[in-house]
Amino acid sequence: MKKVEVFGTGCKKCIMTEEMIKTKAEELGTDIDLEHIYDPVAIASRGIMTTPAVMVDGKLVHKGGLPDSQEVSEWLK
Repeated sequence: MKKVEVFGTGCKKCIMTEEMIKTKAEELGTDIDLEHIYDPVAIASRGIMTTPAVMVDGKLVHKGGLPDSQEVSEWLK
């Protein structure tokens, strides 16, 4: 199971990023533990200054703007 964290304060792009990850995980049959961190202090304490940002298994894989579907697939494989 992959640990996926989405960082964002709740803006449209952050919510869309979370939904993309959920959908792609279902398509690929990948089990994920998905958590969305909304707290700006918690986000900044992880060194993230641009959202949405995504960490997979503790590794920062994306920051700023919407990821594309291919990127999301790569993270979840």
